[in-house]
Amino acid sequence: MQRSRRDFLKQGTLATAAMLTSSRWLQAAKAKSGFELKYIVGSCMYGTTKLSEILPEVRKTGATAIDIWPKRHGDQREQLEAMGEEAFAQLLAEHEVQLGCITQYPLGPFGLQEEMQLAERFNCPTMVTGGKGERGLSGTALKQEIKKFIEKMKPHLEVAEATGVTIAIENHGNSLVESPDSLKWLAEFRPSKNLGIALAPYHLEQDSRFLAQLIRDLGDSIEMFYAWEHGMGCMEKLPKEQELLQMPGRGELEFGPLLDALAEIKYSGWTEIFMHPVPRGIPILEPTSAVTAEINRARKYLASCMPNA
Repeated sequence: MQRSRRDFLKQGTLATAAMLTSSRWLQAAKAKSGFELKYIVGSCMYGTTKLSEILPEVRKTGATAIDIWPKRHGDQREQLEAMGEEAFAQLLAEHEVQLGCITQYPLGPFGLQEEMQLAERFNCPTMVTGGKGERGLSGTALKQEIKKFIEKMKPHLEVAEATGVTIAIENHGNSLVESPDSLKWLAEFRPSKNLGIALAPYHLEQDSRFLAQLIRDLGDSIEMFYAWEHGMGCMEKLPKEQELLQMPGRGELEFGPLLDALAEIKYSGWTEIFMHPVPRGIPILEPTSAVTAEINRARKYLASCMPNA
């Protein structure tokens, strides 16, 4: 089917915006030396705040990219749909921000094909979702279930390869991929570099040496690293100062060994400073500037833990 002139121009606008943001990021990356974290901002940290208000904050946090979340954690994916791709592309270009990731738990790992087409139009390299399969397994049964999951993923990975997208599976609690063994087998058996891991320390044992070794074991399969600790959890409403213990530098988890391990494996994926508020869908703090300030506080802490600090 031949595209109309309007469609052609629209596609050109999207491509230009994507190339602009990614090329500027590449130029900045080349100018740096040594190990550094490549930051991305999760839109849900700002609740359901409008993209027009969030995007000007991204660069203030030392990030170059945004990870957009759908309901119930945020609604920025729905905002994109409502405003249209061309308007979203213009916003990205205006604020020199790349669409670096689309998080899509509602669609799951087997429902991302159309979403990957969208990601391709924005030169977005990453999608995060959960793993689907029988839960609560261990040992050989878990190993076989991971193999079944990967087999089911193969046609979706073909689309991922064609669109230049990596599907990163998070070790989400109460899911197929939640334990260290499940992560290691996912890394070992993945048939394509377009299947990776979104590593969330929150859902794992809060032991720095254990987590650092896991990072070394997983190596280049890690595509997203959440700078996120358990603190006092995120499932029940807590006083704000207790809820914020999920943020790096506020809780008891020492990030230094984790960053040492990331440096050892020459990690080049995204780092997302993260937490969940209760209830979901609200900003972690009010007003918007306070969210940015808290991300920057955590970033300053992580900087103090860097191997070259």
